[in-house]
Amino acid sequence: MSERAAPFHCPYCGEEDLRPNEQGHGAWECAACNRAFQLKFLGLLARGFQRADDGGDERI
Repeated sequence: MSERAAPFHCPYCGEEDLRPNEQGHGAWECAACNRAFQLKFLGLLARGFQRADDGGDERI
């Protein structure tokens, strides 16, 4: 299993002073705006990505 992915900034105020919250996996708190939030991975989109002719990825 991979390590927990950390958000880069608060979704409410944009500051980067984030700490894990006690609520559990995916819960974070922002020291700047004093808000707590939770992130959750929902899954992959069905449309996904398709390989372009030049070898790069192209969004469908």
